[in-house]
Amino acid sequence: MRAARGGDGDRDGGAGEGHRVECRLDELLARRGMTVTQLARRVGVTVVNLSVLKNNRARAVRFSTLTALCDALDCQPGDLFRVVPGGPGQPTDTAPS
Repeated sequence: MRAARGGDGDRDGGAGEGHRVECRLDELLARRGMTVTQLARRVGVTVVNLSVLKNNRARAVRFSTLTALCDALDCQPGDLFRVVPGGPGQPTDTAPS
């Protein structure tokens, strides 16, 4: 997993800008009564990397990491991430059609 770093030439102003993907790791951890430390041990990544992901500062996630997260949390990628509505040309209404 690669994290955004300030001053590395990012033109989008940092993580969270330039994309609308939101990580819902906090919700999944809370529902499962699991801590970031427990998840980090199960998945084999550092607590720091999970915190970057959890706080929506990640710029990329390896498929192997995503697979391990989904296995450990018994979820699908769509449970872990969502695209926030409201981009250019996108409706802001989140009600199902």
